[in-house]
Amino acid sequence: TLYSGSDADVCQAVAEMLNNGVAVQSIYDALFTAAGELLMRQPGIVALHTLTTLNALRYAASQTGDDTLRKLLLLQATSFVTLFRDGLPGRGKVGDAKVDGLVAAESRSELTPDVVFATLSKNKSHAASQALAYLNDNPASAKALTDTARRLIFLKGTDAHDYKFSVAVLEDATAILPEWRNRFLAASLYWLKGSAVADSPLVQRTRAALA
Repeated sequence: TLYSGSDADVCQAVAEMLNNGVAVQSIYDALFTAAGELLMRQPGIVALHTLTTLNALRYAASQTGDDTLRKLLLLQATSFVTLFRDGLPGRGKVGDAKVDGLVAAESRSELTPDVVFATLSKNKSHAASQALAYLNDNPASAKALTDTARRLIFLKGTDAHDYKFSVAVLEDATAILPEWRNRFLAASLYWLKGSAVADSPLVQRTRAALA
């Protein structure tokens, strides 16, 4: 339904799942991975805002004690995924990547976060495959990958969207069940910073002042 249904269609599907006892966690996992897939299909401002909007709505839901409001926020988050999907510019130019079709890189013996983010500067899809392989093989090392991602944003971010996107996805990754978390993090590379990107002018000025 998230691929082709309207905002009303997906909200109806979610309401039926909730009434049938499907866990809210499972529904949010589907929404966040669907949003990550939009970013894979068309890295840009619209897909970026799909993820930051979900982050805000889920946070709001986690902070209220009103069960009805929590459900309304879940439905709002659901509808936004389809509305952002339909709002992608140049719909005919949107790719067909699928987050559950992402294949982990075969060459993985030398994979480290530094290798992944060096690849990101040259090839987003290959870097995502490397990230998935690294995370699958090193379940306890997700923090090393996210720490590197965060450090590169500090060094190379030049726009408010760089910061709010990275904060949102790195926060949300901790709330997604393990079977989807690695794919969500791999998809997030499509808007994170590769290590070969120039440092921000602020960082350059700071280093010059301290030299």
